[in-house]
Amino acid sequence: MVSKPEKLVIGVDVGGTKTAAGIVNGRLEVIDGIENKTVTSSQNGLLDSIVNAVEELRRRSTGTVAAVGIGFPSMIDQTRGRAVMSVNIPLSDFDIVAYMRKKLGLPVLIDNDANLAALAELRAGSAREARDALMITVGTGIGGGVIIDGKIYRGAVGSGAELGHIVIDVNGPPCQGACPNNGCFETMASGTALIRYAREAAQAQPDSRLGQAVAAGSIPDGALVSKLAAAGDAAAAAVLEKIGFYIGVGITGLINVFNPEVFVLGGGVMQAGDAILKPALKYLHGRGLRPSRDVVKVVTARFGPEAGVLGAACLALDNI
Repeated sequence: MVSKPEKLVIGVDVGGTKTAAGIVNGRLEVIDGIENKTVTSSQNGLLDSIVNAVEELRRRSTGTVAAVGIGFPSMIDQTRGRAVMSVNIPLSDFDIVAYMRKKLGLPVLIDNDANLAALAELRAGSAREARDALMITVGTGIGGGVIIDGKIYRGAVGSGAELGHIVIDVNGPPCQGACPNNGCFETMASGTALIRYAREAAQAQPDSRLGQAVAAGSIPDGALVSKLAAAGDAAAAAVLEKIGFYIGVGITGLINVFNPEVFVLGGGVMQAGDAILKPALKYLHGRGLRPSRDVVKVVTARFGPEAGVLGAACLALDNI
């Protein structure tokens, strides 16, 4: 008996900073992958870089690629296959599905990148046993995914669950990119916010190790701030606690609304671990409404940077 050839797909995760792509099989194993800096200079440059990444993987693949799934940090209109608006990349009101299908000659599926990270966690990660769950990915911005009755919730046309753009401080600083709001969740608790808080702390406490590092030209991103906090620098530790506080504010409101079984926290910023998680949970336990706060399990994501690629692959596998 001749066995059927293995289904292979390519998943692409377009982030505000990095774009990752991988060849994935039906067991959600990444066979090969590449990662590049996201092109943010122009829409055409961004699209070309995605096409080039997919074509490079197809050339390297020993099997046949049947479909491509792509996640964007964008508002998606699934009814028309369009990326309507993006905050951190140059992609707006564009028929991405038709364009990519023409360029690649393959079925192409798209979704919001955080929806796809949630899909990966639902299929094989920290939300696997849940029927109702939420996820946020804390990176350059904050993306969100909502799982209701075991399915990704996308809203009327596919642009729902933009959890990073709930306003948690109406008097807060302007949101980044194309968002017209002030004090959005991602403005107050993302990796971009962390760098802003760290620069403010370095200026206020120039003699701290954080202050000295910034004065020497270091970018105070999550990795540096976490390292300094772990080494005992109080200024760095206070930055992580502030991020944790605002994550607590955001997830508490969402838990009050959705009453999930599981809330998954993912993204690069969460690599700081308990330094962020503990203040977030402290806020939740003090301000969350019962019974929602008592039944929810707040967990970190199983998948790290590969979550978006795996979720995009799930999307493609579901449609071949």
